[in-house]
Amino acid sequence: MLQFDRSAAAALGVDADDLPGARLDDLIGGAREPLLEALRHGRERTAMLTMETPAGGRHDAVVTVHPMRGGDLAALAVVRVPVPLADRFLDPAVIRRALMEDSLPRIGATLDLELLARELMNVLVPTFCNTGGLLLRENMIDADADGAGDAVMLRRMATAFDDGDPAWDATFPVGETLAFPEPAPHTRALRTGEPVLLSLDGETAARIAEAWRRTPVAELLKGASMLVLPVRDADGATLGLFVCTRTSGHRPFDAYDVEIGTEFANRAGLFVESARRYGRERATALTLQRSLLPTGLSAPSSVSVHHRYLPGSRLIEVGGDWYESIALPGARVALVVGDVAGHGVRAAVTMGRLRTAIHTLAGLDLPPAEALERLDSLMRTLGEREPHFATCAYAVYDAVSGRCEIASAGHLPPLLAPPGGPAEFLDVPPAPPLGIGDGRPVVSRAFTVEDGTLLFLYTDGLVENRARDIDDGLARLRETFDKGADTLDGLCQATLDGVFDDQHRDDIAVLLARLHRIPGDAHVSWDLPADPAAVRRARGLIRTTLAGWGLGELADSTVLMASELVTNAIRHAGGRVTLRLVREDGLVCEVFDGSDGRPRIRAAGEGEAVAESGRGLHVVSRLARRWGVRRTAGGKAVWCEQAL
Repeated sequence: MLQFDRSAAAALGVDADDLPGARLDDLIGGAREPLLEALRHGRERTAMLTMETPAGGRHDAVVTVHPMRGGDLAALAVVRVPVPLADRFLDPAVIRRALMEDSLPRIGATLDLELLARELMNVLVPTFCNTGGLLLRENMIDADADGAGDAVMLRRMATAFDDGDPAWDATFPVGETLAFPEPAPHTRALRTGEPVLLSLDGETAARIAEAWRRTPVAELLKGASMLVLPVRDADGATLGLFVCTRTSGHRPFDAYDVEIGTEFANRAGLFVESARRYGRERATALTLQRSLLPTGLSAPSSVSVHHRYLPGSRLIEVGGDWYESIALPGARVALVVGDVAGHGVRAAVTMGRLRTAIHTLAGLDLPPAEALERLDSLMRTLGEREPHFATCAYAVYDAVSGRCEIASAGHLPPLLAPPGGPAEFLDVPPAPPLGIGDGRPVVSRAFTVEDGTLLFLYTDGLVENRARDIDDGLARLRETFDKGADTLDGLCQATLDGVFDDQHRDDIAVLLARLHRIPGDAHVSWDLPADPAAVRRARGLIRTTLAGWGLGELADSTVLMASELVTNAIRHAGGRVTLRLVREDGLVCEVFDGSDGRPRIRAAGEGEAVAESGRGLHVVSRLARRWGVRRTAGGKAVWCEQAL
């Protein structure tokens, strides 16, 4: 020991001349271990130890070890010994220092209202009083609470007591919402905004117990000194009350205590207001985000999709992670996961905009790379007013051909796990995040997958946190897939194991899909020559196929629409044409050709019902549930869908 204050010798029960040069472990048994641990890890360590004085006394001591860097000192050890219970309220200066200097700065950054309430009560008891509670106005906590009426509803957020009597908890339960009758000191403090001090003899305590209809109150408060302190925000509005009591046998509250308690309550009120506002904003953002996340995912019957969304911990604001699975015509599905940078309401709103845009782009049948380019343009437009950027992985799987195409904008690599083989991260051509792109085209990767392959998309919160490097997180994720699970739902849950206890966890979105082709008897295709006579052949093939599928009632409409599409392809595209029928959620008729020109329905000119060059598409639009055009590697596909 190199230095000590004037009260150290008395607290330790030794001569002051013996303290310089003394070993910490000799003064307080067991202090050596936290000292060595702090030196090994280079971090502050705190331990509660029992200290024995030479006179035979025993005291609880809080030993905090701070590692020192540079110089000859290895660590600074601070030993705090509580004042004996019988004497702890005698010196107002000691109370003020313990409340204002030692405790409030430590808990001031707490933004969780319930945790803050417990911390504040743990400061007041036993430093300022024997028992106490923090009550806040119900309409200050719950935005939907009814503030009408004369009675002010209060919710008890936290209590504390130092005598171990369970009657305090039973009589004043945490979480209770109540209104105090008019004569109560609580009501007076709320109405006036001033502290209320009173002494409770046996008769007064009995009257309070009768008014509150709580018999144990008479015995608990008999002979106590009670101080009710209003908790106010920066504007002077009363948020709630601190109710402090000192039981008989201790110095009752006096004017000095009222002054100290009022100062504490005023400073605590600022912390409560900050936590309350943060809680409101977080609840708003979380509600907004959850309302924007999909309530149901769609996919072809041969593709199984599972998902998880895990909000960030209470120490982290709501983020902008999201996911989508959108069934597309022709037994295809778009699988998307994205992550908006930042947190709070702004990130949730941006996430909602991106989800809406994704649905629109998916409906236009844009390839993944082009869809991300459009999203990048949208993000840059939004960023003209306020900077935005996000990452996104976009995959489209065709359950007829087994072909998968993936593009990524600044996102972590998707994980692919073939049946019976090791999982691997896909090497997708990189592109900048959405909103900061330089205008260069996004490049996608296309490949054919084996039936039963797992495709896993996720956000960075799953594999990265403050205590773990991202490479370690990726390795753990791959090991999880190599081990496998009995069900997809179990595997999806297994990816989240170990992240729930992270107090600084970001929000996490994961999307897991098992990819299978649809049965071979649910689709058929034919190559047709660029000859008008091929239209008649197409009609016969369609009627025969639909009769075999038991869909003869759709033959006439399907033949008519297919004839128009094949005719347009032969007339305007040239070259061979492919006709395909797919029976999935609906009956889809697709015509592939080698032209990249996009057919459109033209408006009728004056004096004519339909423009001559757009007549076929008018027929298709009237008969089909929906129709569209999508680009392919060799040209385009025009499709139309009917309900089964």
